[in-house]
Amino acid sequence: MLAKIRRAAVVAGLGTTALLTIATSTAFAFGPVPPANPYLGPEGTATMHGDSEASDTTPLPGVGSGGVNVDFHEEGAACPTILQGADGLPQALCTKITDRAPEVLLLDPSNGNTLAHLDLTKGSLLGGVYAYLDNHDQLVTVDGSGSLLRIAHQRGSDGSWSLAIAAKTDVTQAVAGHCGGGTCDEVSSVSPDYQGRVWFATDNAAAGFVNTDGTAHSIVLAPGEIVANSIATAPQGMAVATDHALYLLTVDGSGNPQIAWRQAYDRGPARKPGQLSWGTGATPTFFGPGNGTEYLTITDNAATKENLLVFDTVSGNQVCSIPAIDGTENSPIGSGNSVFVASTYGYPYPALPANAGPSQPASAPISGGMTRIDVTGSGCTVVWTNTVPSSAVPRLSVADGKLYTFTRRGLLGGIFDGSSSGSASGSAGVSDKYNFAVIDANTGKLETEQYVGATTVNDTLQMVGTIAPGRIQYQGTTTGLYRITPK
Repeated sequence: MLAKIRRAAVVAGLGTTALLTIATSTAFAFGPVPPANPYLGPEGTATMHGDSEASDTTPLPGVGSGGVNVDFHEEGAACPTILQGADGLPQALCTKITDRAPEVLLLDPSNGNTLAHLDLTKGSLLGGVYAYLDNHDQLVTVDGSGSLLRIAHQRGSDGSWSLAIAAKTDVTQAVAGHCGGGTCDEVSSVSPDYQGRVWFATDNAAAGFVNTDGTAHSIVLAPGEIVANSIATAPQGMAVATDHALYLLTVDGSGNPQIAWRQAYDRGPARKPGQLSWGTGATPTFFGPGNGTEYLTITDNAATKENLLVFDTVSGNQVCSIPAIDGTENSPIGSGNSVFVASTYGYPYPALPANAGPSQPASAPISGGMTRIDVTGSGCTVVWTNTVPSSAVPRLSVADGKLYTFTRRGLLGGIFDGSSSGSASGSAGVSDKYNFAVIDANTGKLETEQYVGATTVNDTLQMVGTIAPGRIQYQGTTTGLYRITPK
């Protein structure tokens, strides 16, 4: 653990004094971070959820609770995925507002300005969301044509930057046929395993991998199920949650994907307001106090309060189930023995997937609130709850013991001002305030909340923030991205 933090401190440009400060902080109640995946970029910045295990942690220190500089970059696109490679260049996978087609942006690390962009083929909504950076700083994703892409960047002799597709692998034959022989199913998320295979899941609950030789293999998890969140990979296998069950997949003796175990969960009577599908809103999270992957967790969709479900990764046996939150569309944070869950109940999304279905109730105010639950020898215990109205997926820095997120509040200081936004879910003000927020992960106390904007045009929309070296945080919004730095 200390070696990982030392490495993170060096990458971030921290000196020995800063390293000693980190090492003597209370942050060591959390961790370890999962093992480094050799086919990923830097720990903490290579995937939407920080690592292939989707822990939503980072070994890097965050912006801190002091004053901040806030720069907004208008992109004309929603930018849920902002990553940074070992070369220090941030890359964003965005969905353009005009046609909802994905595009890749290469950003200037000194100011966040766009250096280059590349348009991709339009596919499913989630096709413009999930990607990762490999160990060569190439962005890996699947576009609407059914091609697994590796996108590289380079600088020309004139100093200008460009993005280009360095490699393309057709995966359509591995996912076709789920609609009466057609190709209507689409890959929604990808993640590498520890042997170099690229695992994927599709909208209609097929899952498999592209082997290192370029061949694709897949199986159908269960007829009639859908996948509405990203996947996670660990040394034990690939985890994927459908709208009915949590799965762990491995590779059989013939080199094909197989279901190691399946655990159904309570999906409730309907989708809740503030969710995008009827089922869990969580990407599966690997975590644990030993190797960082011995547990696997999601939330269910039980009414009226959702449960945090924790399973033994290898056996699939349930470790515990405990009421956690009223409703969430976010992946839990997992670190050591601790799991953190943020409510998204009532959050107003401007659009919903075509198969989302009606919510029950039809709408609700944003409730807000976060909780920390620790896995103990006797099960799970709630350590703290707060009322912070998080409007982004929080990120835990194990280097400083803080949770970093954004909040959404009404202009009069409440969680929302009650006016109608005309959105697909919930009720919130068109001029609600958005704030950069820092929370003490040990106590749940809101340490600081600093104003960044007052318009739903720049809605952080439960997107994930990425903490980069140098205590820089990037946060996507519905029209671009924020770059937050310490004053």
